[in-house]
Amino acid sequence: MMLRAWIGNGEAERGSAMVEFAIASTVALTLIFGIIDFGRALYTYHLVSNAARLGSRYAMVRGSACAASGCPADATQIQNYVRSLSPGVEPSALAVTTTWSSAYGCVSAANHDQHCLVTVQVTYPFSFIVPLMPNFTLPMTSASVMAISQ
Repeated sequence: MMLRAWIGNGEAERGSAMVEFAIASTVALTLIFGIIDFGRALYTYHLVSNAARLGSRYAMVRGSACAASGCPADATQIQNYVRSLSPGVEPSALAVTTTWSSAYGCVSAANHDQHCLVTVQVTYPFSFIVPLMPNFTLPMTSASVMAISQ
């Protein structure tokens, strides 16, 4: 009779709801922050890819035949341009590498002549905010190659 009264009044289950809530909320919050981090990673990869494309386009229209100021574009100008187009990331962490090379019809890649190829490579070290992987950075890299048109 004493055992039946002890089980029936709910005293044995008083703290179990708190433990279950702690376990379930930890799993749920980790999942939610993981989804947020994955979204940040996709945004950063898209930003790096777009920055490389826009950097190579910037160099493409600023070759040796360009008549505007700041022509031909050099590596520093392209790096500053790419870093100015980077909302949501640390611009100083963006590594921008620009190289010029010869292609069919290219007279001098060193002089940034028409038909020469310009390659802009952008790298960004992405860090996760979820503390499951401490001190882990994922290097995101993208490159774009275009022929100089002006």
